[in-house]
Amino acid sequence: MSSLHSLLKGGRIKKSRPTSTTASQSTSPRKTNSNRKPSPKKPAQKHHDSDEEDFFQDHLDDRGLVATLATDLSLRDVPQAMAYALSRMFSPVPERASGLSSTRIASVLSRRRDMPPIVTTGHVHAVLQASPAAVEREVAHLEAQGALRRIRVRGRRFGEALIAAAEYERLVKDSEALDEAAKEAFLRFLAENPRAAVVVRGAVGGGQRAEDALIRAGFLTGRGAWGTGGVGDASRDAPRGLRYAAGGASAVSRRRSGSGKLPSVETVARAPSGSVQAVGGPGAVYAAGGGGGGGGAGLARLADSAAESELDYVLAVPGHGFFLKLVSAAVEHLTELLGKSRFGEMPESLLRERWDGGIARDEARLARRARGEWAGVLPGRTRKWKEFYGLRFAWVLEEAMGAGLVEVFETGSVGRGVRKL
Repeated sequence: MSSLHSLLKGGRIKKSRPTSTTASQSTSPRKTNSNRKPSPKKPAQKHHDSDEEDFFQDHLDDRGLVATLATDLSLRDVPQAMAYALSRMFSPVPERASGLSSTRIASVLSRRRDMPPIVTTGHVHAVLQASPAAVEREVAHLEAQGALRRIRVRGRRFGEALIAAAEYERLVKDSEALDEAAKEAFLRFLAENPRAAVVVRGAVGGGQRAEDALIRAGFLTGRGAWGTGGVGDASRDAPRGLRYAAGGASAVSRRRSGSGKLPSVETVARAPSGSVQAVGGPGAVYAAGGGGGGGGAGLARLADSAAESELDYVLAVPGHGFFLKLVSAAVEHLTELLGKSRFGEMPESLLRERWDGGIARDEARLARRARGEWAGVLPGRTRKWKEFYGLRFAWVLEEAMGAGLVEVFETGSVGRGVRKL
C-alpha cells in the first residue's frame, strides 16, 4: 500500500530518462571537429532559357540553295538591280526611343549623303536571277553604249563597282572642288571615251592644272590603284596600245623567269562571250610563256611603254574608299556572327536579330517603346548604328553572298538558313 500510495502521490507518472552516451554524439560535427573543412558548394549550372542554342546542336536541313535574295521579282536588268540595291542600303532613323543623340543623327545622315551611288558587281549578281555570264554580257553592252561605267580598285574584294554614267556626270557637275573649265574638259573626255578606265596624261585637256584638280576632287587616282595587265582587268577598257603596254611588262618578266601561266578559268568565264578576254586576252600566248615571230623584241618595246603608262591616271569615284571600308567591316562582322555558331550556320531570322543587336520585335515591347517606355536594347547602342550607320541586314547579306563568303539555303522548317563558306 505504501508503495502504491507513493506512486499515486505525484498525480502523474513520470518516465525516467535513459542515460546514454548518444547525447554527446548528437552535437553538431562542426563543434566536435573544428579542423574539418566545409565541402565546397557546387556552382549552379547556368540555365539557358533561350531556344537559340538548340539550333547549333546539329546541322540545319538543307533543301537547296537560294539563287537570288531579291524580294522584288520584277528585277530584269542591271540598271534595275542597281537602283534596287541603292534604295535599300540603309534603314530609316528611328523616330522615338532610338538612343541616338542629335549629334549622332546628324553624323549618320551626313555620312549617308556622302556615300557614292555605286554598287558592287557581286551585289548585282546576288539580286538578279540571270546567270553570271548573262549579267557580264549586259554590263559590257551598257559600257559600250555609255550608260554604265565600271570602277576598279586593285587588291580589294569589293573593289569592282558599277555606277550609272548619268550619276557619274552629276557628281562632276556638283563638285565644288572643280572649276567650270575642268568640268567641261572632263565631261567632254567622258563623252568621247565611254569605256575608258585609264586617262593618259594630257588627254583630258586643260593642262596639268585641270588634272591636279580632278585628283584632289577624287575623280582621278594614280595607276597603282588599277591592276596592271591580266585578264579580267581594266586593261581591256584602255586603248589598244595601252592594253598591250599594260600586259607587256608582266609578260616579259614572266617569260624571263619561267613562271608564266595560263589565265584562270574563273576570270575567263566572266568575260563576255565572243570577246578577246574570253580566249585569254591580248598576248595570252606570250603571257603563258609562248613566243615566235620576233615577239621577244616587240614585248621588250611594250615593256618600255608599260613603264611610261605607270604615269597615267585611272578613273575614280569620290568617297569610294569610305564605301570599301564600310562594306568590308560590315561583311566581316556578319561572318563573325556566323562563326560563333557550332557549324557556322544559323537561321536567317536569328542572324538578322543578332545583326540588329538583339532588339525585341514582339508587339508588346513595340507598344511599350511607342509609349516611350524602355524595352530592351536601344538601337543607338548597337553596332548597326554606332559603326555601320544603320546598314540594312538584307543589304549586307546580299554583299556577302555576292562576294562568295556565305550561301543562303532553304531549310524547310525554320525558313532560310545562312552558312559561312
